[in-house]
Amino acid sequence: MSFYTRKGDDGTTGLFYGGRVRKDDAAPEAYGTVDEAQACCGLARAHAPAGGELDGLLLEVERHLYVLMAELATLPENHAKLKPGLSLVTDEMVAFVEHHTDDLSARFPMPTEFVLPGQNPCSASLEVARTVVRRAERRSVAVAVEGSHVIPYLNRLSSLLWAMARWQDGGAVPAKVPSTFSSSPSKGH
Repeated sequence: MSFYTRKGDDGTTGLFYGGRVRKDDAAPEAYGTVDEAQACCGLARAHAPAGGELDGLLLEVERHLYVLMAELATLPENHAKLKPGLSLVTDEMVAFVEHHTDDLSARFPMPTEFVLPGQNPCSASLEVARTVVRRAERRSVAVAVEGSHVIPYLNRLSSLLWAMARWQDGGAVPAKVPSTFSSSPSKGH
């Protein structure tokens, strides 16, 4: 079995339930960015303790993102063919993210100012995932059909990823701490 089909060599890609669009169309831009977000969640999961709570939450999020990609890769005229929870984002999926955001946020004091990412590889990876999810949300606005739960899901997911990062920080570094870096050149360099 070959991993390539050559069908995309003309700059087009196939959609779920049929149809082809250019690879730079709004739909591939949206679901492609969700694909990036899923990979970033996988990277964060690779930094989490295997079998732990964070690992399980991220695994479920990664499964949800497959559903988002399927919905975003479907032409509006085929939207009725989508299956809730399998290829169509549901209100329950949004509620799952909200519940876990609330749960995690209750476990640490809320930072009172912006924080700098990079406390450890896991929290830094979660921050990268959060920023890619925000871009996926922006790209999905052009594609999601009216009444879709894609945008609310992505919006809530960025909050969950932020809460996960703070949970994994072990103490956030505020952005307004005076820097010890001197802007004057040192002698001998």
